Amino acid sequence: MRFVWAVLAFVLATLLIGAGIAQRTVFMGPSQERMELSIEDPEPYVLVDAEVLRANPDLQTLLVRGEGEIFVAYGRTADMTAWLSDTAYNHVSLTRTQRPKTEHVDAAQPREDGAATSGRNPAGSDLWLDSFSDEDALVAEMQLTEGVSVLIARDGVEDAPTDILVSWPLDTRTPWAGPLIATGCVVLAAGLVLYVLAIRHQRRGRGPRRKGPGPLPPTEPIALAPAPARAAVEAGEAADGEVVAGEAGADRGPADAAEGTSGAKGTDEGTAPRTAHRRRRIALALPAVVVTAVLATGCSPESWPQFGESSPTPSPSPSVVAPENQKPPAVTESQAVRIVQQIASTLEQADAERNIDLAATRLDGAALDARRTDYALRAAIPDRPAPAGLPSDKLSVVLPEATETWPRTVLVLAASESDETVPPVILTMTQADPWSNYRITSMAEMPAAVEFPDVAPAWLGATRVPAESPFLALAPGEVAAGFSDLVDSGDASAFGSAFDSAANELAASIRESRAAVVQGLSDRGAAETSSAAFDMAPTDKEPVSLATLDSGAVVTVSVTDTETITPTTPDAVIRFGDNAEAKALTGVGESAKGVVTTYALQLFFAVPAQGSSEQIRLLAVHQDLIGVSVIK
Repeated sequence: MRFVWAVLAFVLATLLIGAGIAQRTVFMGPSQERMELSIEDPEPYVLVDAEVLRANPDLQTLLVRGEGEIFVAYGRTADMTAWLSDTAYNHVSLTRTQRPKTEHVDAAQPREDGAATSGRNPAGSDLWLDSFSDEDALVAEMQLTEGVSVLIARDGVEDAPTDILVSWPLDTRTPWAGPLIATGCVVLAAGLVLYVLAIRHQRRGRGPRRKGPGPLPPTEPIALAPAPARAAVEAGEAADGEVVAGEAGADRGPADAAEGTSGAKGTDEGTAPRTAHRRRRIALALPAVVVTAVLATGCSPESWPQFGESSPTPSPSPSVVAPENQKPPAVTESQAVRIVQQIASTLEQADAERNIDLAATRLDGAALDARRTDYALRAAIPDRPAPAGLPSDKLSVVLPEATETWPRTVLVLAASESDETVPPVILTMTQADPWSNYRITSMAEMPAAVEFPDVAPAWLGATRVPAESPFLALAPGEVAAGFSDLVDSGDASAFGSAFDSAANELAASIRESRAAVVQGLSDRGAAETSSAAFDMAPTDKEPVSLATLDSGAVVTVSVTDTETITPTTPDAVIRFGDNAEAKALTGVGESAKGVVTTYALQLFFAVPAQGSSEQIRLLAVHQDLIGVSVIK
């Protein structure tokens, strides 16, 4: 019966192991699903719609082949179509039967600035969430969400590649292959044990027994020989194969009988067979153990059930809920980091080369005016230090405007992780249209003691507050004029109580610097022959204001502080003396009619909501010399 159970175990083990191996081989389906995108009439740009990429779940792998440089970028579908709105392109989407189709799209509208649309290289645009480039073949793995499309191109002049393939991985896990193979190995080992026990049982039984012999004839007593002779006779009889030794042993004592029975037979006929049987069992069990170990270790994690993945840990819900009809943020946090790092790199190169055209690709407004003046001064004054660089190691605050239109603005608080002595810099950067890159419009150093207001997370973004909004303590369009009046009027200003102590201290320091100029004229004996006038006024740039979580706003404004010195008598002349900056910017050493010096202040304020008891807090300020001109 043991043989029967062993055979059944072997059969069952074969079935189990065979079923497990079959799941990983003959019954295993393809590892990925592919979709080839066919394009008959090439264009410089190919837009692959989001629904094509999301035709199947999980990771999307895009393969693009073609001779030469290949460029691939992905971004929001609305941003992609806006970037392509002024040119023709191929649009790949899905039919109702989930098959790809290609549609040629003509230019929807010309650009407002009248710029040429042909030959526009998509590489380097701030609009993309991410981009890739390679030669001849490009493979990009992406996990794109709904509303994100892919742009395929070369340099905007040559036609885009037409050999495009999208693939998605399929679930090829066989969670029962491992348990089936492991169970089959266990049953196989059990069958081997049953087989060994069956053989052992058969050998112990020595086969079927026959009928025993009849009674033995009576024996006669045998005379005993002397001990040496007897030993020789017994040895000779044993060699001849007779049973005399056994009969002689019957007449010996208990000790001699035990020695004759247990000593010789136990050593020659008992120990050796048991050792041989044990070795055979080990030899039979060893292959089973080896096979089991090899099969068990050869199974990948895909061949076993993954119980831990069935119940993922829920992520905490965001503390900020997006309002209804909230627009998407202008940039993502990772996108903002990349943009700021690119701006910092461009400014570093422009400052080193004093290249104002290069700086103009990343600066605008008061920030660009300050760089233009600095480059002119450093060209004339060799020992003048270069402006401080833009820290880009760490962005502690990213507040993008939530909008789908242009222009769009992002507020960033950048800091340096490598150098703690570098103060954090708060800046606003604006993208004028889909075809332009972000440019810094305002930038100022924020003291470490200043507390930044609570703002929405980067994934949500913030709405832009209109300049004439009545829902703030002071409308954004009036902040610059209010601070200017605070500086010019001093204690007589009606805005003294509206601003906090930091803003009032800044206004007082500006008035003190003005008084120092007047005192300097008096010290040089020019108080009666010259006069000084000062005026602070808002620039014509519209303020940038982004809402905070407490219904207030971060408002960015620019003002100009003008200093005018004129002679009061016809014979008086305004000499620049040791003022190297005035000489460098005017090209002269004196003026008979007077000189005008202009400074620009970039200011960041936290403006509370209407009805709040809080004051307008000064967050950051930066002052630059913009120009010196003579009155003609």
